[in-house]
Amino acid sequence: MDFAGLDIVVIALVVLVVLILFAGIKTIPQGYQYTVERFGRYTRTLQPGLNLIIPFIDRIGAKMNVMEQVLDIPTQEVITRDNASVSADGVAFYQILNAAQAAYQVAHLENAILNLTMTNIRSVMGSMDLDELLSNRDVINDKLLRVVDEAANPWGIKITRVEIKDIAPPKDLVESMGRQMKAEREKRAQVLEAEGARNAQILRAEGAKQSAILEAEGLREAAFRDAEARERLAEAEAKATRVVSEAIASGNVQAINYFVAQKYTEAMAAIGKAPNSKIVLMPMEASSLVGSLGGIGAIAKEVFGDGPAPGGNAPTARQPASAATTAASTPAFRNPFDTPRGT
Repeated sequence: MDFAGLDIVVIALVVLVVLILFAGIKTIPQGYQYTVERFGRYTRTLQPGLNLIIPFIDRIGAKMNVMEQVLDIPTQEVITRDNASVSADGVAFYQILNAAQAAYQVAHLENAILNLTMTNIRSVMGSMDLDELLSNRDVINDKLLRVVDEAANPWGIKITRVEIKDIAPPKDLVESMGRQMKAEREKRAQVLEAEGARNAQILRAEGAKQSAILEAEGLREAAFRDAEARERLAEAEAKATRVVSEAIASGNVQAINYFVAQKYTEAMAAIGKAPNSKIVLMPMEASSLVGSLGGIGAIAKEVFGDGPAPGGNAPTARQPASAATTAASTPAFRNPFDTPRGT
């Protein structure tokens, strides 16, 4: 009977040891860290896996989730620097880096992070104008992240991201912004249209300028060529006059006949081509022009070597008889502008 009592004691001791072992063995899941308290004081942090503690002396204090967590920021009213009221909400991402600080440095960790983020949203957004607020959301997120992370650092918290989800101005303000945007776009359209008209006028003026320059150059070239032609004509006229003068000086009367006959023929041609000349009265002898033409023929014969025969009446081999007869019966030269005496 004593043996049976001893067996019971041994069995009880074994069961007690097993219970103590089970009480001292702690299995920590991945993504969590447990704090260990000895008589109420923090001693160490248990990492994921199998851990041993002293039963009845050590106990598990706080079970901290060290994975990155998401905290929803509720909608709140914000007054901007230019006194515009907007509604804004957001989201914050944080991660516990030090389980002991997160457990013992702050109470109600999520509530603390929530209030800290909401307060800084009002501070950051309230220091900006409405236009900056709506167009610089990345700047707001960067400022919030820097400020909130610095404030939560003593708690062993790392704020990884702070994002503003929505910024909602009042309805009447949205309508005013729409009208402002429309007016701005109309102004830009008018500016672009005015610039286009100005550029078109500039191009037209440049074209007119180039056209005027080219026209002036053309007129200058034409005037130059006209002056050159007149100069050549004057030189030819002077040369012809000089030749006639030399012939007159040498005693060649036929040169005088040629010169006067040429001028006389040109004057008659000009009178005939006049548009207002219908009837021409010629107070002169018609035989004078024929005589002048005969003088021109005689000069031409002398130039080309077919001079008149002695006596001037017999036709040559190359001259028809009718032409010789006409030349013999025609006076050598008579001034057509001399009137006969006695008329």
